[in-house]
Amino acid sequence: MILEPLALTADHDLPAPLLTELTALHASNRAFHALSGDFPDPDDIRGEQVAAALADELVQPDAEVLLARSEGRLVAVVITLAHHPDPADPDPWIGLLMVDATEQGKGYGRRVATAVEERFRAAGRRAVRLAVLDNNPGALAFWTALGYEVVDHRPDHALGRPCAVLRKVLRTPRQAARVAVVDPDGAVLLFRYDNVEVGVHWALPGGGLEPGETPREGALRELAEETGWTDLLPGPLLCTWEHDFTLPHSRLRSSGGTPIGVPVHQHEHVYVTHGPHREPSGPGLAAAHAADGILTWRWWSRRELAEEPEPVWPPGLARTLDTWEAESAVDRPDREV
Repeated sequence: MILEPLALTADHDLPAPLLTELTALHASNRAFHALSGDFPDPDDIRGEQVAAALADELVQPDAEVLLARSEGRLVAVVITLAHHPDPADPDPWIGLLMVDATEQGKGYGRRVATAVEERFRAAGRRAVRLAVLDNNPGALAFWTALGYEVVDHRPDHALGRPCAVLRKVLRTPRQAARVAVVDPDGAVLLFRYDNVEVGVHWALPGGGLEPGETPREGALRELAEETGWTDLLPGPLLCTWEHDFTLPHSRLRSSGGTPIGVPVHQHEHVYVTHGPHREPSGPGLAAAHAADGILTWRWWSRRELAEEPEPVWPPGLARTLDTWEAESAVDRPDREV
């Protein structure tokens, strides 16, 4: 699928073949237009009406009409607004996303929405908003399934129709790696954080990957930076998991090139290894912990870990470690002679 800006003629008109395609796409969405009232007769949508509606959209500063094509066929149109007329609203908007009714159910709507979000994210925008008519529960279900949350209810600017306003934080994808160091008694070293978005939690040593770094390489580097231990190697992959949080403003730097204070969606590789029970130590460790927002550390017994009095990343770590140890025992049974 290709997403490209609408191109007008030298006279700022729609090329005739494109107008024909756009009219057919609008006409296919008869049910939506019956709800919205955007056209006088949803059963008789004409080219001049579509051209006038798009011209009205493009009159707005920072408005853009994007066309989605698959194998050369126009499958969707999306209208975006880089800045809302209300100066108190800092977010860009999706004004309309319409998929050809004959192509619905093939994932085009989700792909177009994702592409638009990527465009805004690349432009440095932190969130995007849109409005859904109160009489359109299907659209509300679509957008909430994509992670949009209702933040307001108010009439739209054009016709005063009651709408729900939805917003989605645009998170930066981030790769990270951690190491679960297990001592001879089964205890695990955890660091304590207090994140601006998710609050107090405990996490294994680790962090974001540097450019070109593999997860295993990143896990080893982060372990050395945060504990001072250089004699351990990441063992097998314990698990992977994904979660959302905001890189804290207190960070002096950011691993993986992600600016500080940015909402991220993090994908983590979690490795496991055996190691002695000892305290993190080494020159510069306090400064490194301050830069990473680490408040304190301690070894958690397996029982404490199972109870999780405060959130632990990744969740269910005790159960995951128990499973790993059980499988390791099967793979490497004790052999007595």
